[in-house]
Amino acid sequence: LARDRCYARAFRSAGLRQAAVPLPDGAVVHFWLPRPDPALHPVLLLHGFGANATWQWAPFLRPLLAAGLAPFVPDLVFFGNSASPAADRSPAYQAASVAAAMAALPGVPQRYSVVGVSYGGFVAYHLAHAFPAVVERLVLVAAGVCLEEADLASGLFAVDDISEAASLLLPQRPEDLRRLVELTFCKPPKFMPSCFIRDYIRVMCTENVKEKTELLYALISGRKLSDLPKINQQTLIIWGEQDRVFPLELGLRLKRHLGDTSELTIVKDAGHAINREKPAELCRLIKNYIIDSSVKYRDDRKQGCWKFALRRFAGSSLRKVDSSRPLI
Repeated sequence: LARDRCYARAFRSAGLRQAAVPLPDGAVVHFWLPRPDPALHPVLLLHGFGANATWQWAPFLRPLLAAGLAPFVPDLVFFGNSASPAADRSPAYQAASVAAAMAALPGVPQRYSVVGVSYGGFVAYHLAHAFPAVVERLVLVAAGVCLEEADLASGLFAVDDISEAASLLLPQRPEDLRRLVELTFCKPPKFMPSCFIRDYIRVMCTENVKEKTELLYALISGRKLSDLPKINQQTLIIWGEQDRVFPLELGLRLKRHLGDTSELTIVKDAGHAINREKPAELCRLIKNYIIDSSVKYRDDRKQGCWKFALRRFAGSSLRKVDSSRPLI
């Protein structure tokens, strides 16, 4: 697929290489890895539901590298080249899989920052809560982690139930994709080439449809704000002012939930697709927050070893991965 190949080429030209990380439960997490450089600050980039690693992050690689950040970019399980035979569909499982894969990679620093966009923000939040010794600081972009299932019936969202959300986020027809774009962009593009529509549906929406639908149900079903744990890392919350997928109310909720350890930045003239509408501004916010040493975070290293991720796969051992060997 033309655009898929183009994005993969952008990753390779930025100096990243591919690796497949096998986990003891049979899962395989696909990664794009930077060149080893101890002078760079490691940052884990987690994509949203409507993308995989290359489609979400290709425009950000060179600016982040130029700013002194080393991007580690996985495909979440059931996206791109990552998969699992496990029945668990929770964002907590996604977080444990990514953390275990990072622990198995050679040369990864013991602590790193995490950036999560939308669904990737749910995973990032669980990663920060479950593995505080690993996550240094956190950036959540349009991540509605404070949503409740009751919000669907109350009319907060553009959909009324989880099944409608699944049909919207996994479009199978061009007209479905056009509706999704209208909801996610503050100013939807006036022209969408047919080749782009075909590419997107074929790459993002035809594989693992059953599993991805189950991910949505696990994400939303029975969700209550009272069940959401607090995290201690300094957290930057970034939200599009005109977000109609996860309305700004959810960003305000998250700020209230986290209190003084968080900052909320509202991006004007942006919807849910901030990474597409305001890539330069988003990149600037991420860079400044992660590399600014004046922003302090609570040191949780005393709470345990960075390889707590391995406990998610108790009784097994992970082998180090030869990240110099390409996956494909």
